[in-house]
Amino acid sequence: MMPIHKLLNRIRWDKEFGRGRNEIGFLDRREDTIHRVALKGVLFPAGERRAFEMVDEFGQVRRIPFHRIREVYRDDRIIWKRPE
Repeated sequence: MMPIHKLLNRIRWDKEFGRGRNEIGFLDRREDTIHRVALKGVLFPAGERRAFEMVDEFGQVRRIPFHRIREVYRDDRIIWKRPE
């Protein structure tokens, strides 16, 4: 299985592979649920190799570690899932 950071980089930089609606499903530890967020709404800060950032519904920037990503979707179909 491809490591998550390599998959996300391929989606971001390979135009052919990255076509479609791509979403990340990450574990919200407070709610113990998987939240899906469009990859377009995710920030990858320069120099940060272990996490991404997103703006939540309250306008706050949240830093999400890559190890909390559980699924990646393209056009509502799972293309990657972390083994349990």
